[in-house]
Amino acid sequence: MKRILIVEDEPDIQELLCAYLQDAGYETETAGDGVEALDRFRAQAFDLVLLDVLLPKIDGFGVCEVIRRSSQVPVVMLTALDGEAQQLRGFGLNIDDYVTKPFSMPILLEKIRAILRRSAGAQEGTALRYRDLLLDPASREATREGERLDLTAREYALLETFLSAPGRVFTREALLNKLWGYDFFGDARIVDSHIKNLRHKLQRDYIETVRGVGYRAKKEAP
Repeated sequence: MKRILIVEDEPDIQELLCAYLQDAGYETETAGDGVEALDRFRAQAFDLVLLDVLLPKIDGFGVCEVIRRSSQVPVVMLTALDGEAQQLRGFGLNIDDYVTKPFSMPILLEKIRAILRRSAGAQEGTALRYRDLLLDPASREATREGERLDLTAREYALLETFLSAPGRVFTREALLNKLWGYDFFGDARIVDSHIKNLRHKLQRDYIETVRGVGYRAKKEAP
């Protein structure tokens, strides 16, 4: 049974989320502030974290930042803050989705199911090789000639997307839909920023720009 940590300081919303997710077959744990959330997370293993932003003691961004130091567990942020800056900050911390309040419980449930399916699929996948790179879906780590590359979860996902289909061109919109979610309404240039950082860490020309279209991994080694 999948286990979900619900971090929400409003008792009514916390109770509603628990009841709905338990009815859907998930096991739940709750926390009402950022400190309690991190204590719960460190003490037990979870398959997904539902994380409110406006929390006492440590806000959701701070909680997510600490979680990402040691884990790539899926994180869905729940918040009344719907500004672009807040959403970009969340995605910059490699969250999997950003859901604004008020939200539809059935749609939230479908988002959770989709994220957990993707997460399970990545863990069950086989290693991906490309030139001198090796991607391990189980650990979500990339290595080059045996040396581990320090990639964020989003950078890893981008690299995995390109290397799964060398030569195929991915538009910014396609990458946003695949990796950020179809309902992402931020600036598409966030893709360019992540690819720039990824290229810097790779230090080699694995990914090329197709002017006016998008990006791709080179089909053949030079």
